Amino acid sequence: MRRTIGFVLTGVLATAALAAAQSVTLPPGGNSQKASVTQHIGLAKVTIEYSSPRVVSPSGEDRRGKIWGGLVPYGIYDLGFNDRRGPWRAGANENTVFTVSHPVKVQGQALPAGRYGLHMIAGEREWTIIFSKNASSWGSFSYDEAEDALRVRVTPEKAPYREWLSYEFTERKPDSATVALEWEELRVPFSVSVEDAAGLYIDNLRNELRGQPGFSWQNWDAAAQYCLQQNRNMEEALRWADNAIALPFVGQANFTTLSTKAQVLEKLSRTAEARELMARALDLPGAQPIEIHQYGRRLLAQGQKAEALAVFEKNQKRFGDQWPVHVGLARGHSAMGDYKSALRHAEIALKQAPDALNKKSLQEAVMRLKDGKDMNAGG
Repeated sequence: MRRTIGFVLTGVLATAALAAAQSVTLPPGGNSQKASVTQHIGLAKVTIEYSSPRVVSPSGEDRRGKIWGGLVPYGIYDLGFNDRRGPWRAGANENTVFTVSHPVKVQGQALPAGRYGLHMIAGEREWTIIFSKNASSWGSFSYDEAEDALRVRVTPEKAPYREWLSYEFTERKPDSATVALEWEELRVPFSVSVEDAAGLYIDNLRNELRGQPGFSWQNWDAAAQYCLQQNRNMEEALRWADNAIALPFVGQANFTTLSTKAQVLEKLSRTAEARELMARALDLPGAQPIEIHQYGRRLLAQGQKAEALAVFEKNQKRFGDQWPVHVGLARGHSAMGDYKSALRHAEIALKQAPDALNKKSLQEAVMRLKDGKDMNAGG
């Protein structure tokens, strides 16, 4: 009996100790609310998690003009804990954390994919931004320079007043962005770039096509089209285009897939093969007038006016007066300088216009042709 009571008492004490060790959720210190901001740079995902202090202190003191060089000292400073000196935590409370899903460059310097503690050394004219391999500490109290993954120097800027400390992506491009810490009347910007954004997408396409997406001809075709748009990896694009056409149980030889492969062949300077394939595509029973029309427009954009007109005429031979046959004929004749014929077809197309946008475009085309101008020059 005593032994049983002893076991029960031990279990109760262990449970009580575990309960005491677990923390509860309370408001953040200094009312510095947690925040985060995320931006994709191509495939690379960049996230900053931070706590956001206010210029006005929790006690009501207005600290405007007292933040930089005061609340946030310049240089490495005494952190007020265990005789340690270090940089600023670039926020409040726990580590400010900078996470990036793919390798990037910060201020032109390489930073591998990972999760980093973000610290800053403030200065009147120059700041140092530190990316630490330790992202799980409280503030900068246990910061260790030996754990630095990267340090970069940046120049602070005057900025409109901001009450709460915030991180923003102030400039964005397909392969780069500018991140900025903004607080009080100061902005501290730094650049984040992806060295080869298109290459990341192609690598990702290559991996995705090995899985479920590879059972769709549309995905093989889209991958080949992306290479065309980027004008790279043409040999690989050709293999992907072939899979879109002929991969067992997946590929389809339709106008879309054949024309994609023809475009790749053109890029590879295999012009005769490309033309032969497009001739086959134009004669496919399933080819639609809009597809043939778009091919003619592509030829016009390449400056192949006579070839484009021939395609538009073939479209009429196959599909008669269907939309957008007469639009193509108007464009083709206009490109060749035959504005009279172009006007006749443009007026027919105007009556067929399926929506307000096409109607407006054709009204402008008719006006240009009546003025003796090429309708293609107007869009």
